[in-house]
Formats: sequence, structure tokens, C-alpha cells
Amino acid sequence: MRVFSDIAAICHPMPAPGEVPADVYSDVCDSIHAQREEIIGTLEAAADADYQENEPLLSAIGMARVRKEQAEGEIRRLIAYGREFTRPRPYKLADLAAASGMSVSGIRTAYGHDEVANVEKSLGRAARDWRATSADDPAATGSTS
Repeated sequence: MRVFSDIAAICHPMPAPGEVPADVYSDVCDSIHAQREEIIGTLEAAADADYQENEPLLSAIGMARVRKEQAEGEIRRLIAYGREFTRPRPYKLADLAAASGMSVSGIRTAYGHDEVANVEKSLGRAARDWRATSADDPAATGSTS
């Protein structure tokens, strides 16, 4: 079915000559071809199992949404690392904002206790001094219950 190869081409476009160094162009194209084959296989298998439930285009959009959510979570964890784990000082808000495409105020609220705990678990060490507050902290809301 052509829709599978169309979706694969949209999700994994081939670079034009000159967009990547000539000495690796063939390898990059081979890698993209393999990625295309993988997504075609995934979409075909899902559609074969239940086409109504796993319509190819909607499934591809859903898969892209999951990747986006994963990337956003990774960015939040990296920002938490830059603010709460680096020594002797945290990264500047402006530098993190520029790197992430966020505003400085967005960086301040981009992560919370969950992201810091996740980074602590990943690194096997505690944050410097926890400064950020969470909306559910009594100190942040002024309530004591």
C-alpha cells in the first residue's frame, strides 16, 4: 500500500546532496532507508492487526506525538541537570533558554521535583541544593495541609 511508503518518506526524508558531507552521504541514505523500512513494518503490522484501530496516518501522527513528548521530557530533565546538578554553579537561565528555544521564565518552570528525582536516579547522586518549588509544595502555596 502506497500510504505506508508515503508516510515513511515524510517521517524520514532523504537529504539532498550537499546537506551532509559527501563521504558519509551513502551511509546516511542507507540509515534513512532502514528507518523507513522499520516504520513501514510497524505501520503494516499494526494495520494488519486492526486497520480501524491502527489507521496508518493517524498511527504515524500518534507515534510522532509520543516522540515529541519523550523529547520534551528529555529537555526538562536536561534543564534540571543544568540548574540543579552542575557545580560550582548552575547554568545561566538565558543560556538554557537559548539552547532549548524557551524563554527565561519558561526555564524557571520547565522542570520540577519529578524531573530532579529522575535525574538523581539516573546519576546516582543528589542535586546540589534543591531550590525549585512545586505547585503542590505547602511552602509554595502558603497552605500547611
